[in-house]
Formats: sequence, structure tokens, C-alpha cells
Amino acid sequence: MVERVVDEHAPVERVTATDAALALIAKLAARHGPLMFHQSGGCCDGSAPMCYPAGDFRTGGSDVRLGEIGGMPFFIGAAQFAYWQHTQLIIDVVPGRGSGFSLEAPEGVRFLTRSRVFTDAECDALAPLT
Repeated sequence: MVERVVDEHAPVERVTATDAALALIAKLAARHGPLMFHQSGGCCDGSAPMCYPAGDFRTGGSDVRLGEIGGMPFFIGAAQFAYWQHTQLIIDVVPGRGSGFSLEAPEGVRFLTRSRVFTDAECDALAPLT
């Protein structure tokens, strides 16, 4: 389990990333330019967060923008968001090969979604999604 220190005065984020994930995002962005993430809905790659060059994955009306990690936008399908709306997604990186479609695959690591349920106070403090 990844422990995150929560600053009670900081805004509540729906998606965040570990230091290891942020370092990998910076490395990938230096190589590929702007990136974007989409939380897979459980098809071919399970429920892995997928990393693409910005614009390579088209989002639409059935996608929800949760926020940003490492300055890069992070989306999730609306149907999956309906299940996970009370949960903070914590993007981590672990050894092992993930999807061949996600940019980190050649690095020998993969992004992984960890999560925790928001407290009642955090749910009340969540900003509405736009």
C-alpha cells in the first residue's frame, strides 16, 4: 500500500502520482513531448493507466478528465468513473511489462493504479468536474 501524506489545507485531488511515477512521466515527456493518460476500463490491458503522446488517444463525451499528474492530463471512462468516483487514484510504477501501447512498456516497467476511498470530509471538499 502506498502511503500519501495528506495536507488538510491542500485541495483534494482525484488523481495523484507517486514520486517514482512522476520521475517516469518526466523521463517520458522529455523523450516524447506532452503526454496524456487514460485509465483503461478493463479490456485488453486490465485496468491499467495508459500513457500516450498527447493527442494519440482521442477522448470524447464518454470520458472524464480527473485532473493532472506530472502536468499531464488524466482521463477515465465515464462508466468506470461512476464506480470509482469516491476513490482517489494513485498512479505508481512497478517493474514488469505492461501494455505494448503504453509509452512506458519499453522501459521494463508499467504504470499501476492504486487507490484509496476518500474520507467524508474529502468527498465534501471535492470540486465538481468540468
